[in-house]
Amino acid sequence: MTSFIDGALIITSIALIVSIILQSKGAGLGGLTGSDTGGVFTARRGIEKVLFWVTIGLSFLFFILAVATVIITK
Repeated sequence: MTSFIDGALIITSIALIVSIILQSKGAGLGGLTGSDTGGVFTARRGIEKVLFWVTIGLSFLFFILAVATVIITK
């Protein structure tokens, strides 16, 4: 059971990293390092909105899996 949760945690973390990187659209590589792009806030539409909610879902799943790992290993 522990190896299954560990594998799911690794896969979820990789998917979460990819979804966060994909959200820095139009910012170039400077957006990945935290530099200010000076962009104007715009409403999320289409795939941006879906990617936003996928990122929230993946972060929630990552949190649940991390807590489950701690509970099981006690």
